[in-house]
Amino acid sequence: MKFIDSHCHLDFSEFDANRESLINACVAKGVSQFIVPGISLAQSQKLLEFKATYPQIRIAAGLHPYFLEQHQQSHLESLYNFAKTNKTQLVAIGECGLDRSIFNLEKQTFLFEHQIALANELELPLIVHHRQSHDLIAQSFKRCRPKNGGVIHAFSGSIQQAHYYIKQGFKLGVGGVITYERAAKTRAVIAKLEPQHLVLETDSPSMPLSGYQGEVNTPLHIPNVFDALYGLKPNSDKFQLAEQLYDSCSDVFCI
Repeated sequence: MKFIDSHCHLDFSEFDANRESLINACVAKGVSQFIVPGISLAQSQKLLEFKATYPQIRIAAGLHPYFLEQHQQSHLESLYNFAKTNKTQLVAIGECGLDRSIFNLEKQTFLFEHQIALANELELPLIVHHRQSHDLIAQSFKRCRPKNGGVIHAFSGSIQQAHYYIKQGFKLGVGGVITYERAAKTRAVIAKLEPQHLVLETDSPSMPLSGYQGEVNTPLHIPNVFDALYGLKPNSDKFQLAEQLYDSCSDVFCI
């Protein structure tokens, strides 16, 4: 079986000591490609060199709401110029989105909707971050409709919200949360969805799986996420499920 980690931050400093050996270990375990999102203008620009160093890496460019204080309005124009110049090097715009735990939703919305417009112009999908903000994201989608779908990262909403995003052309990111028995609502929703609407992710180095709390998360755990998902779909053929998930990620990111 082969897998893609559709969302991991392998460029983060947590992996400086063992990045190359980790990637090699992942490939040996069947995790052959990695989508690394952009989180700021400077980091997005640095990802070009990162991608050139590691051929298994695919990159996106974006302004993450968590780093809102770093983002200036001028960064949008610079992001536009960078993404337009390097379009063939990018698989998506993002990580972008809306987060109610972060201040200044007005600025977040301004940045988010401009990134939707950028993705539309460049005909690229979006990688969307959310936290207690599905309603706000729907409002932004109504004002600026995404034309090329993307991934709703770390989806944990209702079945109605899942169907809304799917109707908008999005895949739903499935990660370590489904390994926790206490995440009963998310597990129940994911169990009802067809695999062509899902992609596997770790959000490394964050979001450790059950049993690995306190440890740095890595893409080595993608097969564990897959096993947890398979456990929610016991009537599926395991190899067919893996193939469907791989194809789902390949489809949305055109890789």
